[in-house]
Amino acid sequence: MLPAHRQGAYRLRFDWGPAGAAALIEDCDVAVVVDVLSFTTTLTVALDGGVSVYPYRWDPASAAGYAAERGATVAVGRSRAVPGDVSLSPGSVRAAFGPGRLADTRGNRLVLPSPNGSALSFGLAEAGVEVVGASLRNATAVARWLSARGGAAWPPRVAVIAAGERWPDGDIRPGLEDLWGAGAVLRALGALGEEAASPEARAAAEAFAAAEGDLWDRLRDCASGRELVDKGFGDDVDIAAELDTSAVVPLLRGEAFVDAAS
Repeated sequence: MLPAHRQGAYRLRFDWGPAGAAALIEDCDVAVVVDVLSFTTTLTVALDGGVSVYPYRWDPASAAGYAAERGATVAVGRSRAVPGDVSLSPGSVRAAFGPGRLADTRGNRLVLPSPNGSALSFGLAEAGVEVVGASLRNATAVARWLSARGGAAWPPRVAVIAAGERWPDGDIRPGLEDLWGAGAVLRALGALGEEAASPEARAAAEAFAAAEGDLWDRLRDCASGRELVDKGFGDDVDIAAELDTSAVVPLLRGEAFVDAAS
């Protein structure tokens, strides 16, 4: 890893995927994981309903056993879900765990596997940094929590990591939705006018500022949004576009995300 790639001269940093996280977190205080379509959006919906979320790698063969050991519901693959199932779809989580809908048989724990944001969070769990989940729904809430946490040393050393998607060969496919989600957090942290923000972090904040005025349309029209709309999950894109409607701050404590703002 080249020192120049670590953005070590800056307290606000931005990069992509597991390799980007590895580059940035060595001397960081907090890693903010962003996976707008859909892990971190679904994460905020779950925490809005009072549900703790266990991130997990994308391994359906072992996820059920992992969930059973923790007395948790396990989310199935979005494309495999039938009515009543909980999946990575934020709409399914809202239907199952929304206010007034938490069934006694489900409990308040959810194992939420995904190949990108959840796997990234799972991998960061033992990295020695605090791990926070952010989406467009809670970007400002996360920024406010980070600012308060920094105290006299504001801003804390923050690595904002866009999870991205995957090409068929497994390589990271940068997704505009995650660039905008990361940029929303960074702009709320003041990256546009902050000398402590890396050029990468400022560029992400600029990208969000340019998209904010027609965010719903852009989300539905970007590659990841079109993919979900074409598969019949347009409602999930709409939920992801609910800018700053959630006040939760998902903080990874032990194995599970809980709301640090509560």
